[in-house]
Amino acid sequence: MAATALPVTDRFLEVLGRLSEKSIEDYYNPYQQFDWPEKLEDNRLWMTPELLTPYGTPHLDALGEDTLHRLSKWESINFYSLNVHGIRELLIEVVGRIHMPGFEVPSDFFHHFIGEENEHMWFFAEFCRRYGQKIYASTAMRADSAWEPEIENFLVFARILFFEELVDHYNSRMAQDASLCDTIRHVNRIHHQDESRHIAFGRELVSLLFARMCTAVSGERVREVESYLKRYVVFSVNSLYNPHVYRDAGIADPLALRNALIADESRREHERRAIRKPLAFFLKTGIFSDDTLPVI
Repeated sequence: MAATALPVTDRFLEVLGRLSEKSIEDYYNPYQQFDWPEKLEDNRLWMTPELLTPYGTPHLDALGEDTLHRLSKWESINFYSLNVHGIRELLIEVVGRIHMPGFEVPSDFFHHFIGEENEHMWFFAEFCRRYGQKIYASTAMRADSAWEPEIENFLVFARILFFEELVDHYNSRMAQDASLCDTIRHVNRIHHQDESRHIAFGRELVSLLFARMCTAVSGERVREVESYLKRYVVFSVNSLYNPHVYRDAGIADPLALRNALIADESRREHERRAIRKPLAFFLKTGIFSDDTLPVI
């Protein structure tokens, strides 16, 4: 995990200072921020229709209104569950690097990051427990190689950045959707507000870590990292297609639906829209040499 010093720039220092000040100015107490109603209405949407996994396919059209409402509820619970698991994993990784060699400069901002992400994990878990009575399980994608420290550090923050940008696509869309209840809009709006800072920070840090990695390992190794990260992108998108969600929504053959949706080419347009920003960043910085993603 130990690494050489970051090639810190004046821009990075300016961004760190500005984002740290913003974190202090925007601080809120999450335990006082939300007015949790006893229950949310089951006879309305819990997620923006365009974000539902069957959207754009005949499978969505085949659902009755009641099933559609149930599906939106459980896809909502799955989305927040993925946030809980994703945040827990990123917290473990960031805590392991705070005030460690190679991360001296961003460590002050790490304190803000860790505090805010811990609070995000709490309110997403609170939503799941209150309105779904559970948090869906999740599986992690394991590395297929023992990475050198420079690669491992880069991949940790590249994965965090992609996760945050994917989530933010959903947050920003649902925060503005007047068809959703106030509680759902508020949770997504608050998270989007904080994630905008984390994404700005993440882009700067990932750029520096990529530059440091490229000077430390071979070009062949860099290409292996690109291949792994592309598989991680697809793995993350596919985690939104949860057969347990379809079962809870009352769909007869949930695994068959998952397989059909993942194989349906009409879903690629909507998936690409969700990952447009992080994919563009990875291409612009040279992390990805092209935008071709594998089938896994």
